[in-house]
Amino acid sequence: MNAEIRTEFVKANGLNFEVDMCGAGKKFAICLHGFPEHSFSWRYQLPLLAKLGYTVWAPNLRGYGNSSRPTKVKDYSIDHLFADVASLIDASGATSTLLVGHDWGGAIAWGFALQAIRPVNRLIVMNFPHPSLFLKRLMKWPQIVKSWYIFFFQIPMIPELLLGLWDAKPIGKILYNMAVDKSRFPDKILEIYCKNASQPGALTAMINYYRAFFKMKLISEKRRVMELILEMPTLMIWGEEDTALGKKLTYGTEKLVTDFTIRYLPDVSHWVQQEAPETVNEMIEAWIIGKEVPKVGTAGKLIEVK
Repeated sequence: MNAEIRTEFVKANGLNFEVDMCGAGKKFAICLHGFPEHSFSWRYQLPLLAKLGYTVWAPNLRGYGNSSRPTKVKDYSIDHLFADVASLIDASGATSTLLVGHDWGGAIAWGFALQAIRPVNRLIVMNFPHPSLFLKRLMKWPQIVKSWYIFFFQIPMIPELLLGLWDAKPIGKILYNMAVDKSRFPDKILEIYCKNASQPGALTAMINYYRAFFKMKLISEKRRVMELILEMPTLMIWGEEDTALGKKLTYGTEKLVTDFTIRYLPDVSHWVQQEAPETVNEMIEAWIIGKEVPKVGTAGKLIEVK
């Protein structure tokens, strides 16, 4: 039987975070969502991690859900996001952490682990590349075309006005249109994301992640950290039909992570953990308990690695 997911509020880094929680294990895991998502995106993974002995938290990141919503672009700089995660880990009382991230949550997870802001013993990233590879390839063909929305989001006010039409129905369209298996995103699921985005100030906060990214000054120290070799065990799961982040962004990651496992999921979109939760969960469980991580055949069925 799946462990129950409960929602509580946690004070961290001077803000109030709405956190989905599951399990009561001695180990700690934290799952970081992406854009334009919500802690709800981890609904399939929280019970699995609880079963594997973790106390697991999935916070709504600053600006999302009922978490605090600072109003300035600079409030969404990457250093603030790292500080949020550090403070949440401190609030949990954990001495070491399994860090899990998807999309923007993956970007935060990579940087947090590379900078060793808090002890992290394992890292799982879904559909976000190593930051060094991302920055090197963002402005190159064909990724620059896939990333058109990042540049669009730099325009003041217009993006949130358009995405907020009809109670933020365009947010649901983003999820639905990008998905390969659209049956995973029925109206009742999309309504959760639309409701999340239609709260006052929510869309501006969500888009401010991208605006703050463009204003970020990559000082030499940060560039040096991004080039460090990551030595902790790292699992990357990648939906191949990602129309926002191309598969080529993952090439070369094995040179930057010493203990690296990658699995590609054919016919699965950017929303990998929601669209293929059974496959993703089987991979996560095998990796955590030390078994060979399954691969995916061309028909999308799991086959054991020999």
